Amino acid sequence: MAITLQTPRPIGSRPKKRSFTTPAVYFLALVIVALLLVPVAFIILGGFRSNSEITVDPSGLPTTWQFINYIEVLSNSGFWRQVGNSAIAAISTTFFVVAFGLMASFVLARYSFRGRGAMYALFAAGLMFPMTVAITPLYILVRNLGLTNSLAGVILPQIAFALPITVIILVPFLQAIPRELQEAAAIDGASRIGFFWRMVIPLSMPGVITVGILAFIASWNSYLLPLFILNGEASYTLPLGVQAFASQYSVDTARVLAFTSLSMIPALVFFSLFERRIVGGLTGAVKG
Repeated sequence: MAITLQTPRPIGSRPKKRSFTTPAVYFLALVIVALLLVPVAFIILGGFRSNSEITVDPSGLPTTWQFINYIEVLSNSGFWRQVGNSAIAAISTTFFVVAFGLMASFVLARYSFRGRGAMYALFAAGLMFPMTVAITPLYILVRNLGLTNSLAGVILPQIAFALPITVIILVPFLQAIPRELQEAAAIDGASRIGFFWRMVIPLSMPGVITVGILAFIASWNSYLLPLFILNGEASYTLPLGVQAFASQYSVDTARVLAFTSLSMIPALVFFSLFERRIVGGLTGAVKG
């Protein structure tokens, strides 16, 4: 009679169980992704169809590809002017959000002073204060400053409302920098500003990229604030341009879909290219 010897399991360990939930999770994720992509695909493909095709079969595929819809939108000077306005607002907002957020986060993360906890709690409370609640007093403030119908009236509030999430994400990154590294830099003769430029910014770059991407996309897709602040079409951003174009060409559904798809493609491409950066930055903030 053969005797087989089994290696004893360590005390406290449990036998591994096969997980049958992983295929279900992937299937559910694919279903959710499909539900999210179907409207986007409908808008993009709808721009290649004619109005008669959309009327007969709204959910069908193009039988004859109408590239003229996209060509007419791209040849429209108003579209490029709105692209430029959105780019100016998004780039300016991103630059100042990253700059101010880094400076505020550096102070909160590396120095102890009276009121530090209250200041950090104030930034955290800003996450629970949406722009929709403050839109009326915000409009009055912008009007009193004489910034209505200008991109500056849009950029300044966007910076203010983007700073809370920026500080919350960056503070853990800056706190994770070892104190010994700062002491070694001081021994080598580096000032606080030199340590900030040479060590803090490079080491916190994942968080910086994350908050920059979030600020850029939020500014590019912003609709409510420009709707209240901007009055003339010359200063419209793309979300307002889509609304104006849809009102002007309400009968031409195909051109409206083409305009809408061209307006959202930059944000989709930008987000897709830097998706891993965003996830990595948020993961680092949670671990920190």
